[in-house]
Amino acid sequence: MAIAIDFGTSNTVITRWNSATQQPETLSLPGLSLKIAENPPLIPSLLYVEDASLGKVVVGQQVRDRGLDLKTDPRFFRNFKRGIGADIQGFIPELDGQILTFEQVGEWFLTQLIEQLNADNPDSSQSLILTVPVDSFEAYRNWLGKVCQGLAVQQVQMLDEPTAAALGYGMADKQLLLVIDFGGGTLDLSLVRLDSTAAKKPLGFILKWGNKQLGEKSAQKPKTARVLAKAGQNLGGSDIDNWLVDYFADTQGLARSPLTTRLAERLKIQLSSQDKASEVYFNDETFESYELELDRDRFNSILKEHEFFENLDESMTQLLQQARRQGIEVGDIDAVLLVGGTVQIPAVKTWVQQYFEESKIRCEKPFEAIAQGALQLSQGVELQDFLYHSYGIRYWDRRNNRHSWHSLIKAGQAYPMNQPVELVLGASVENQPSIELIMGELGSESGGTEVYFEGDRLVTRRPFTGEIPVQPLNDREGARTIAQLTPPGFPGSDRIKLFFRVDAQRFLRITVEDLLTNQTLLEDRAVVQLS
Repeated sequence: MAIAIDFGTSNTVITRWNSATQQPETLSLPGLSLKIAENPPLIPSLLYVEDASLGKVVVGQQVRDRGLDLKTDPRFFRNFKRGIGADIQGFIPELDGQILTFEQVGEWFLTQLIEQLNADNPDSSQSLILTVPVDSFEAYRNWLGKVCQGLAVQQVQMLDEPTAAALGYGMADKQLLLVIDFGGGTLDLSLVRLDSTAAKKPLGFILKWGNKQLGEKSAQKPKTARVLAKAGQNLGGSDIDNWLVDYFADTQGLARSPLTTRLAERLKIQLSSQDKASEVYFNDETFESYELELDRDRFNSILKEHEFFENLDESMTQLLQQARRQGIEVGDIDAVLLVGGTVQIPAVKTWVQQYFEESKIRCEKPFEAIAQGALQLSQGVELQDFLYHSYGIRYWDRRNNRHSWHSLIKAGQAYPMNQPVELVLGASVENQPSIELIMGELGSESGGTEVYFEGDRLVTRRPFTGEIPVQPLNDREGARTIAQLTPPGFPGSDRIKLFFRVDAQRFLRITVEDLLTNQTLLEDRAVVQLS
């Protein structure tokens, strides 16, 4: 039996392929899942550490049911998905003599889900598909590759979230898609171009087959959705819940607590399908009860008071500007796919319709589209070899008096490469004894991710600076020099020709020819293994 898990920042969805009906179905795990109104069963992405030394944790809805979701308790974790693969581990608390990481918290969470899944569904250990954010694909793949070795699952596969959403909405035949992922913690807008073969056969990446781990030591790489533009901010359903709690605190003196926050969330969910909502709150300390009522007009006013729509416009404007720099206009986008709980708010749907034709917008599977789309991998998987990142060399920019980067190999380049990339260089100083090159992994112009604490909340932000983030690959002593020059080089003329290629194991290989002496200084030398 095939199982797919969409591990989300706020909620996690588990689906399985029903071989009898030939349809996907969403699973409910007793104690872990939550079912509210018309929504499918969701597992809150929450974790409480009872004993870090023993790996004893509580996950999902049972964290709330046991009243363990206190913001001030260092043993309580939420939104931890954002920290996986990020270099922000310093402020996680030390518990029971153990120094924790977000990766460890995420591993505990997934392991607990799989263990209960196997206990409730003995046949579920055959095949598992996991979805991952497309912009952190490498970090997630490396982390999942390690985690899956400890999972009681025979086969583990992986698929990027935008491609999964397209498959879940039946839009894999479209090429240019805007995925609006608006969950509990973040708003993420991703303009992606799907691989043209996805409509015929889903593309994925095998992390584990039996006892053998694949991926990191394998030449196989997945062809994923290519991100053309991306924007987002730390804004989501939890912010709206807090605004509603503040509103009732100001108007009715309601206490701020995890319970009142959950009541506010229920009001918000009710207003997604009806004009008025109500909940009753009983204060067991003062023995007072409160009737919490809210209509959709007042709800929209609260959103406006917090500049909710201005923030949405800011992110959309940023994304469309990035798209236009690549010659892509609004009318060129084939479909707009809405995922995440916050997209169910009618005012959010209306906001999206201000930018796109209603016929292009899909919103009927906000929670299940990604997990259900990933399940299609169980019907056939194809592996492709390509480079996810771009790579280049560092040079001195005389005009701006600083180092900059020249791109050599573009993201999406198939490997092994049939034709090498050529580059001719000259000496930069008198009597130059050697040639040094620093290779770098180039990010996207949309910028990296800043992660920090704002009060008791973990905040992520993707600033747009116009600069390309770069991770140097060989900037260390002994690794920069690629060839000695005999005789020494002098500025003013071309001196060496370089040939760059990527082999089947993703190693960047360099051949260096001395144009002055007609000698080959390096021949097909492996420099660094690429992602």
